[in-house]
Amino acid sequence: MALFKTLDDLPKDLTGKVALVRVDLNLPMADGMATDLTRVTAVAPTILELADAGAKVLLLAHFGRPKGQRHSTMSLSMVQGDVERVLKREIMFIPEVAGPVAKQAVGILSAGDIGLLENTRFWPGEEKNDPDFARGIAVLGDIYVNDAFSAAHRAHVSTEGLARLLPAYAGRAMQKELEALEKALGEPETPVAAVVGGAKVSTKLDVLQNLVGKVQHLIIGGGMANTFLAARGVDVGKSLCEHDLAATAEAIMDAADDKGCTVHLPYDVVVAKEFVANPPSMRICNVHEVAEDEMILDVGPQAVEALGDVLKTCRTLVWNGPMGAFETQPFDAATVALARTAAALTKEGSLVSVAGGGDTVAALAHAGVAEDFSYISTAGGAFLEWMEGKELPGVAALSA
Repeated sequence: MALFKTLDDLPKDLTGKVALVRVDLNLPMADGMATDLTRVTAVAPTILELADAGAKVLLLAHFGRPKGQRHSTMSLSMVQGDVERVLKREIMFIPEVAGPVAKQAVGILSAGDIGLLENTRFWPGEEKNDPDFARGIAVLGDIYVNDAFSAAHRAHVSTEGLARLLPAYAGRAMQKELEALEKALGEPETPVAAVVGGAKVSTKLDVLQNLVGKVQHLIIGGGMANTFLAARGVDVGKSLCEHDLAATAEAIMDAADDKGCTVHLPYDVVVAKEFVANPPSMRICNVHEVAEDEMILDVGPQAVEALGDVLKTCRTLVWNGPMGAFETQPFDAATVALARTAAALTKEGSLVSVAGGGDTVAALAHAGVAEDFSYISTAGGAFLEWMEGKELPGVAALSA
Protein backbone atom coordinates (compact mmCIF):
# COMPACT_ATOMS: atom_id res chain seq x y z
CA MET A 1 0.00 0.00 0.00
CA ALA A 2 1.34 3.41 -0.94
CA LEU A 3 2.21 5.80 1.83
CA PHE A 4 -0.31 8.47 2.76
CA LYS A 5 -0.09 11.53 4.98
CA THR A 6 -1.99 11.64 8.26
CA LEU A 7 -2.87 14.40 10.75
CA ASP A 8 0.58 13.80 12.28
CA ASP A 9 2.07 15.46 9.18
CA LEU A 10 0.19 18.72 9.83
CA PRO A 11 1.55 21.63 11.88
CA LYS A 12 0.41 21.62 15.52
CA ASP A 13 -1.10 25.09 15.08
CA LEU A 14 -3.62 25.39 12.25
CA THR A 15 -5.01 28.80 13.23
CA GLY A 16 -6.22 30.60 10.13
CA LYS A 17 -6.38 27.40 8.05
CA VAL A 18 -9.59 25.93 6.66
CA ALA A 19 -9.83 22.13 6.65
CA LEU A 20 -12.29 20.46 4.27
CA VAL A 21 -13.06 17.13 5.94
CA ARG A 22 -14.94 14.32 4.16
CA VAL A 23 -16.88 12.30 6.73
CA ASP A 24 -19.62 9.67 6.63
CA LEU A 25 -22.83 11.10 8.08
CA ASN A 26 -25.18 8.85 6.11
CA LEU A 27 -26.96 7.85 9.31
CA PRO A 28 -29.82 5.35 9.56
CA MET A 29 -33.00 7.28 10.37
CA ALA A 30 -36.45 6.53 11.80
CA ASP A 31 -39.14 9.19 12.35
CA GLY A 32 -36.67 11.98 11.56
CA MET A 33 -34.18 10.79 14.20
CA ALA A 34 -30.86 9.01 13.76
CA THR A 35 -31.05 5.46 15.17
CA ASP A 36 -27.28 4.81 15.27
CA LEU A 37 -24.50 7.36 15.80
CA THR A 38 -21.55 4.99 15.23
CA ARG A 39 -20.45 6.90 12.12
CA VAL A 40 -20.39 10.23 13.95
CA THR A 41 -18.46 8.71 16.86
CA ALA A 42 -15.92 7.31 14.39
CA VAL A 43 -15.08 10.70 12.86
CA ALA A 44 -15.29 12.77 16.05
CA PRO A 45 -11.57 12.41 16.94
CA THR A 46 -10.48 13.84 13.56
CA ILE A 47 -12.94 16.75 13.70
CA LEU A 48 -12.02 17.69 17.28
CA GLU A 49 -8.27 17.33 16.70
CA LEU A 50 -8.41 19.76 13.77
CA ALA A 51 -10.70 22.19 15.60
CA ASP A 52 -8.53 22.09 18.72
CA ALA A 53 -5.50 22.90 16.54
CA GLY A 54 -7.30 26.11 15.53
CA ALA A 55 -8.56 25.13 12.07
CA LYS A 56 -11.95 26.16 10.76
CA VAL A 57 -13.40 22.71 10.03
CA LEU A 58 -15.85 22.31 7.13
CA LEU A 59 -17.58 18.92 7.04
CA LEU A 60 -18.42 17.40 3.66
CA ALA A 61 -20.78 14.43 3.51
CA HIS A 62 -23.60 12.83 1.55
CA PHE A 63 -26.96 11.73 2.90
CA GLY A 64 -29.15 9.29 0.97
CA ARG A 65 -29.33 9.22 -2.83
CA PRO A 66 -30.80 12.54 -3.99
CA LYS A 67 -29.35 12.07 -7.51
CA GLY A 68 -28.21 15.65 -8.04
CA GLN A 69 -31.44 17.30 -6.76
CA ARG A 70 -32.29 19.10 -3.54
CA HIS A 71 -34.66 17.14 -1.25
CA SER A 72 -35.64 18.59 2.12
CA THR A 73 -35.75 15.07 3.63
CA MET A 74 -32.12 14.48 2.61
CA SER A 75 -30.66 17.73 3.87
CA LEU A 76 -27.71 17.28 6.21
CA SER A 77 -29.46 19.77 8.52
CA MET A 78 -31.41 16.64 9.61
CA VAL A 79 -28.32 15.27 11.38
CA GLN A 80 -26.85 18.55 12.64
CA GLY A 81 -28.23 17.99 16.16
CA ASP A 82 -26.84 14.44 16.28
CA VAL A 83 -23.37 15.63 15.26
CA GLU A 84 -23.50 18.42 17.87
CA ARG A 85 -24.48 15.92 20.58
CA VAL A 86 -21.54 13.63 19.82
CA LEU A 87 -18.98 16.45 19.43
CA LYS A 88 -20.42 18.41 22.37
CA ARG A 89 -19.90 21.54 20.24
CA GLU A 90 -22.20 23.87 18.36
CA ILE A 91 -21.80 23.68 14.62
CA MET A 92 -22.94 26.02 11.88
CA PHE A 93 -25.09 24.55 9.12
CA ILE A 94 -24.19 25.96 5.69
CA PRO A 95 -26.89 25.34 3.03
CA GLU A 96 -24.37 25.30 0.13
CA VAL A 97 -21.03 23.61 -0.61
CA ALA A 98 -19.49 26.31 -2.81
CA GLY A 99 -20.10 29.87 -4.00
CA PRO A 100 -20.71 33.17 -2.18
CA VAL A 101 -22.96 31.78 0.60
CA ALA A 102 -20.38 29.14 1.56
CA LYS A 103 -17.55 31.68 1.31
CA GLN A 104 -19.40 34.13 3.55
CA ALA A 105 -20.06 31.40 6.12
CA VAL A 106 -16.33 30.52 6.24
CA GLY A 107 -15.64 34.21 6.89
CA ILE A 108 -18.06 34.18 9.86
CA LEU A 109 -16.48 31.07 11.45
CA SER A 110 -13.70 31.67 13.98
CA ALA A 111 -10.60 29.54 14.53
CA GLY A 112 -11.68 26.18 15.99
CA ASP A 113 -15.28 26.47 14.76
CA ILE A 114 -17.03 23.72 12.83
CA GLY A 115 -19.32 24.12 9.83
CA LEU A 116 -21.50 21.44 8.21
CA LEU A 117 -21.90 21.91 4.46
CA GLU A 118 -25.04 20.73 2.67
CA ASN A 119 -25.38 17.24 1.16
CA THR A 120 -22.72 17.05 -1.58
CA ARG A 121 -25.01 14.84 -3.69
CA PHE A 122 -27.53 17.67 -4.16
CA TRP A 123 -25.20 18.76 -6.99
CA PRO A 124 -24.82 16.53 -10.09
CA GLY A 125 -21.13 17.50 -10.27
CA GLU A 126 -20.39 15.49 -7.10
CA GLU A 127 -20.97 12.00 -8.49
CA LYS A 128 -19.62 12.98 -11.93
CA ASN A 129 -16.36 14.11 -10.27
CA ASP A 130 -16.72 17.37 -12.19
CA PRO A 131 -13.42 19.34 -12.08
CA ASP A 132 -15.23 22.73 -12.05
CA PHE A 133 -17.39 21.66 -9.11
CA ALA A 134 -14.25 20.40 -7.34
CA ARG A 135 -12.46 23.73 -7.88
CA GLY A 136 -15.53 25.59 -6.55
CA ILE A 137 -15.30 23.71 -3.25
CA ALA A 138 -11.48 23.64 -3.09
CA VAL A 139 -11.21 27.46 -3.04
CA LEU A 140 -12.87 27.41 0.40
CA GLY A 141 -10.11 25.33 2.00
CA ASP A 142 -6.37 25.11 2.61
CA ILE A 143 -6.18 21.35 3.32
CA TYR A 144 -8.31 18.31 2.57
CA VAL A 145 -8.81 15.42 5.02
CA ASN A 146 -10.63 12.21 4.09
CA ASP A 147 -12.06 10.32 7.05
CA ALA A 148 -14.72 8.35 5.15
CA PHE A 149 -13.31 4.97 4.14
CA SER A 150 -16.89 3.78 3.53
CA ALA A 151 -17.10 6.14 0.52
CA ALA A 152 -13.50 5.56 -0.67
CA HIS A 153 -14.60 3.21 -3.47
CA ARG A 154 -16.37 6.15 -5.14
CA ALA A 155 -14.48 8.54 -7.42
CA HIS A 156 -16.58 11.58 -6.47
CA VAL A 157 -15.53 15.20 -5.97
CA SER A 158 -15.69 14.97 -2.16
CA THR A 159 -13.77 11.67 -2.04
CA GLU A 160 -11.27 11.97 -4.88
CA GLY A 161 -11.45 15.26 -6.82
CA LEU A 162 -10.57 17.49 -3.85
CA ALA A 163 -7.60 15.30 -2.89
CA ARG A 164 -6.05 16.19 -6.26
CA LEU A 165 -6.44 19.95 -5.68
CA LEU A 166 -5.40 20.46 -2.05
CA PRO A 167 -2.73 18.97 0.27
CA ALA A 168 -4.50 15.71 1.25
CA TYR A 169 -4.40 13.74 4.50
CA ALA A 170 -6.07 10.66 5.98
CA GLY A 171 -8.17 11.34 9.07
CA ARG A 172 -7.83 9.16 12.17
CA ALA A 173 -10.64 6.72 11.28
CA MET A 174 -9.33 6.36 7.71
CA GLN A 175 -5.78 5.88 9.01
CA LYS A 176 -6.91 3.17 11.43
CA GLU A 177 -8.82 1.39 8.68
CA LEU A 178 -5.94 1.49 6.18
CA GLU A 179 -3.42 0.27 8.76
CA ALA A 180 -5.74 -2.62 9.75
CA LEU A 181 -6.29 -3.61 6.12
CA GLU A 182 -2.57 -3.50 5.41
CA LYS A 183 -2.01 -5.91 8.32
CA ALA A 184 -4.74 -8.21 7.03
CA LEU A 185 -3.96 -8.56 3.33
CA GLY A 186 -1.25 -6.04 2.41
CA GLU A 187 1.67 -7.53 4.29
CA PRO A 188 0.06 -9.98 6.70
CA GLU A 189 1.73 -12.44 9.02
CA THR A 190 1.17 -15.91 7.55
CA PRO A 191 -0.58 -18.32 7.56
CA VAL A 192 -3.66 -16.26 6.65
CA ALA A 193 -7.23 -17.57 6.82
CA ALA A 194 -10.23 -15.95 5.17
CA VAL A 195 -13.81 -16.68 6.17
CA VAL A 196 -16.21 -15.84 3.36
CA GLY A 197 -19.91 -16.42 3.95
CA GLY A 198 -23.17 -15.03 2.71
CA ALA A 199 -25.98 -16.22 0.51
CA LYS A 200 -24.58 -16.16 -3.01
CA VAL A 201 -21.32 -16.95 -4.76
CA SER A 202 -22.28 -14.48 -7.52
CA THR A 203 -21.91 -11.49 -5.16
CA LYS A 204 -18.48 -12.61 -3.93
CA LEU A 205 -16.87 -14.03 -7.09
CA ASP A 206 -14.17 -11.36 -7.31
CA VAL A 207 -13.47 -11.69 -3.58
CA LEU A 208 -12.97 -15.46 -3.82
CA GLN A 209 -10.81 -15.18 -6.95
CA ASN A 210 -8.57 -12.58 -5.30
CA LEU A 211 -8.28 -14.41 -1.97
CA VAL A 212 -7.14 -17.78 -3.32
CA GLY A 213 -3.90 -16.10 -4.37
CA LYS A 214 -3.39 -14.36 -1.03
CA VAL A 215 -4.45 -16.70 1.77
CA GLN A 216 -3.46 -20.19 2.87
CA HIS A 217 -6.93 -21.19 4.12
CA LEU A 218 -10.24 -20.21 2.50
CA ILE A 219 -13.22 -21.08 4.72
CA ILE A 220 -16.50 -20.95 2.80
CA GLY A 221 -19.79 -20.78 4.69
CA GLY A 222 -23.34 -19.54 4.27
CA GLY A 223 -25.48 -20.30 1.24
CA MET A 224 -22.47 -20.01 -1.04
CA ALA A 225 -20.97 -23.17 0.50
CA ASN A 226 -23.90 -25.10 -1.00
CA THR A 227 -22.87 -24.03 -4.51
CA PHE A 228 -19.35 -25.35 -3.88
CA LEU A 229 -20.71 -28.59 -2.40
CA ALA A 230 -23.00 -29.06 -5.41
CA ALA A 231 -20.01 -28.45 -7.71
CA ARG A 232 -18.31 -31.34 -5.89
CA GLY A 233 -21.26 -33.60 -6.64
CA VAL A 234 -23.08 -33.29 -3.30
CA ASP A 235 -26.90 -33.32 -3.48
CA VAL A 236 -27.89 -30.25 -1.44
CA GLY A 237 -31.67 -30.93 -1.52
CA LYS A 238 -33.69 -27.73 -1.66
CA SER A 239 -30.91 -25.57 -0.17
CA LEU A 240 -30.18 -22.13 -1.56
CA CYS A 241 -27.73 -22.93 -4.36
CA GLU A 242 -26.55 -21.35 -7.61
CA HIS A 243 -26.27 -24.52 -9.71
CA ASP A 244 -25.39 -22.50 -12.81
CA LEU A 245 -22.14 -21.42 -11.10
CA ALA A 246 -20.84 -24.97 -10.55
CA ALA A 247 -18.11 -24.54 -13.19
CA THR A 248 -17.05 -21.23 -11.63
CA ALA A 249 -16.84 -22.84 -8.18
CA GLU A 250 -14.73 -25.65 -9.69
CA ALA A 251 -12.41 -23.09 -11.31
CA ILE A 252 -11.95 -21.29 -7.97
CA MET A 253 -11.10 -24.59 -6.25
CA ASP A 254 -8.63 -25.47 -9.04
CA ALA A 255 -6.98 -22.03 -8.74
CA ALA A 256 -6.73 -22.55 -4.96
CA ASP A 257 -4.99 -25.91 -5.53
CA ASP A 258 -2.49 -24.28 -7.89
CA LYS A 259 -1.67 -21.56 -5.36
CA GLY A 260 -1.37 -23.74 -2.27
CA CYS A 261 -4.61 -22.49 -0.70
CA THR A 262 -6.78 -25.03 1.14
CA VAL A 263 -10.52 -24.55 0.59
CA HIS A 264 -12.56 -25.65 3.62
CA LEU A 265 -16.17 -26.73 2.99
CA PRO A 266 -18.48 -28.13 5.68
CA TYR A 267 -18.71 -31.91 5.98
CA ASP A 268 -21.48 -31.94 8.54
CA VAL A 269 -24.39 -29.54 8.30
CA VAL A 270 -27.57 -28.43 10.07
CA VAL A 271 -30.65 -29.07 7.94
CA ALA A 272 -34.40 -28.52 8.21
CA LYS A 273 -37.46 -28.88 6.01
CA GLU A 274 -38.63 -25.36 6.72
CA PHE A 275 -36.77 -22.13 7.40
CA VAL A 276 -38.22 -21.00 10.73
CA ALA A 277 -36.79 -20.61 14.23
CA ASN A 278 -36.21 -23.97 16.00
CA PRO A 279 -38.09 -26.14 13.46
CA PRO A 280 -39.07 -29.64 14.66
CA SER A 281 -37.55 -31.11 11.47
CA MET A 282 -34.07 -29.79 12.30
CA ARG A 283 -31.21 -32.30 12.41
CA ILE A 284 -27.44 -32.53 11.99
CA CYS A 285 -26.12 -34.82 9.26
CA ASN A 286 -23.20 -35.52 6.95
CA VAL A 287 -23.33 -33.42 3.74
CA HIS A 288 -23.95 -36.61 1.75
CA GLU A 289 -27.11 -37.38 3.77
CA VAL A 290 -29.17 -34.26 2.97
CA ALA A 291 -32.66 -35.37 1.88
CA GLU A 292 -34.23 -33.85 -1.22
CA ASP A 293 -36.86 -31.99 0.84
CA GLU A 294 -34.29 -30.53 3.30
CA MET A 295 -32.23 -27.36 3.17
CA ILE A 296 -28.79 -26.68 4.65
CA LEU A 297 -29.06 -23.73 7.04
CA ASP A 298 -25.80 -23.84 9.01
CA VAL A 299 -22.41 -25.53 9.26
CA GLY A 300 -22.39 -28.53 11.63
CA PRO A 301 -20.59 -28.68 15.00
CA GLN A 302 -17.82 -31.09 13.90
CA ALA A 303 -16.85 -28.90 10.95
CA VAL A 304 -16.88 -25.80 13.18
CA GLU A 305 -14.58 -27.49 15.68
CA ALA A 306 -12.18 -28.44 12.86
CA LEU A 307 -12.29 -24.87 11.51
CA GLY A 308 -11.46 -23.58 15.00
CA ASP A 309 -8.38 -25.83 14.92
CA VAL A 310 -7.42 -24.32 11.54
CA LEU A 311 -7.62 -20.80 13.02
CA LYS A 312 -5.31 -21.89 15.85
CA THR A 313 -2.58 -22.52 13.24
CA CYS A 314 -3.04 -19.10 11.62
CA ARG A 315 -1.62 -15.66 12.40
CA THR A 316 -4.08 -13.51 10.41
CA LEU A 317 -7.83 -13.73 9.74
CA VAL A 318 -10.02 -11.78 7.32
CA TRP A 319 -13.76 -12.35 7.79
CA ASN A 320 -16.66 -11.35 5.54
CA GLY A 321 -20.10 -12.93 5.82
CA PRO A 322 -21.84 -15.32 8.25
CA MET A 323 -21.45 -19.13 8.30
CA GLY A 324 -25.19 -19.81 8.31
CA ALA A 325 -28.62 -18.15 8.49
CA PHE A 326 -27.51 -16.46 11.72
CA GLU A 327 -30.54 -14.16 12.10
CA THR A 328 -32.73 -17.18 12.87
CA GLN A 329 -31.91 -19.42 15.83
CA PRO A 330 -30.45 -21.99 16.13
CA PHE A 331 -28.80 -21.42 12.73
CA ASP A 332 -26.47 -18.87 14.32
CA ALA A 333 -24.50 -21.58 16.17
CA ALA A 334 -21.60 -21.98 13.70
CA THR A 335 -21.09 -18.24 13.23
CA VAL A 336 -21.15 -17.64 17.00
CA ALA A 337 -18.81 -20.56 17.81
CA LEU A 338 -16.21 -19.70 15.14
CA ALA A 339 -16.37 -15.98 15.97
CA ARG A 340 -15.76 -16.72 19.65
CA THR A 341 -12.77 -18.91 18.80
CA ALA A 342 -11.32 -16.11 16.62
CA ALA A 343 -11.96 -13.57 19.38
CA ALA A 344 -10.24 -15.74 22.02
CA LEU A 345 -7.17 -16.21 19.76
CA THR A 346 -7.07 -12.46 19.13
CA LYS A 347 -7.25 -11.69 22.85
CA GLU A 348 -4.37 -14.02 23.62
CA GLY A 349 -2.31 -12.28 20.93
CA SER A 350 -1.83 -15.14 18.48
CA LEU A 351 -4.20 -13.83 15.75
CA VAL A 352 -4.77 -10.51 13.97
CA SER A 353 -8.47 -10.52 13.05
CA VAL A 354 -10.06 -8.05 10.64
CA ALA A 355 -13.73 -8.27 9.70
CA GLY A 356 -16.10 -6.16 7.64
CA GLY A 357 -19.37 -5.93 5.74
CA GLY A 358 -22.88 -5.24 7.03
CA ASP A 359 -23.99 -8.79 7.87
CA THR A 360 -20.59 -9.53 9.38
CA VAL A 361 -20.74 -6.60 11.80
CA ALA A 362 -24.23 -7.68 12.91
CA ALA A 363 -23.16 -11.34 13.22
CA LEU A 364 -20.09 -10.55 15.35
CA ALA A 365 -22.12 -8.20 17.55
CA HIS A 366 -24.69 -10.99 17.94
CA ALA A 367 -21.87 -13.35 19.00
CA GLY A 368 -20.80 -10.76 21.60
CA VAL A 369 -17.26 -10.47 20.22
CA ALA A 370 -17.35 -7.18 18.28
CA GLU A 371 -14.98 -5.60 20.82
CA ASP A 372 -12.51 -8.48 20.73
CA PHE A 373 -11.54 -8.55 17.05
CA SER A 374 -8.44 -6.54 16.09
CA TYR A 375 -10.52 -4.39 13.76
CA ILE A 376 -14.08 -4.36 12.46
CA SER A 377 -14.81 -2.26 9.39
CA THR A 378 -18.31 -0.81 9.12
CA ALA A 379 -17.73 -0.02 5.44
CA GLY A 380 -19.81 -2.26 3.18
CA GLY A 381 -18.99 -1.71 -0.49
CA ALA A 382 -15.53 -0.28 0.14
CA PHE A 383 -14.51 -3.23 2.33
CA LEU A 384 -15.78 -5.70 -0.29
CA GLU A 385 -13.90 -3.93 -3.11
CA TRP A 386 -10.75 -3.96 -1.00
CA MET A 387 -11.20 -7.73 -0.51
CA GLU A 388 -11.58 -8.01 -4.28
CA GLY A 389 -8.12 -6.48 -4.63
CA LYS A 390 -9.43 -3.35 -6.36
CA GLU A 391 -7.80 0.04 -6.03
CA LEU A 392 -10.09 2.41 -4.13
CA PRO A 393 -10.10 5.88 -5.76
CA GLY A 394 -10.46 7.73 -2.45
CA VAL A 395 -7.43 5.91 -1.02
CA ALA A 396 -5.34 6.14 -4.20
CA ALA A 397 -5.89 9.94 -4.27
CA LEU A 398 -4.45 10.27 -0.74
CA SER A 399 -1.25 8.51 -1.73
CA ALA A 400 -0.87 10.33 -5.06
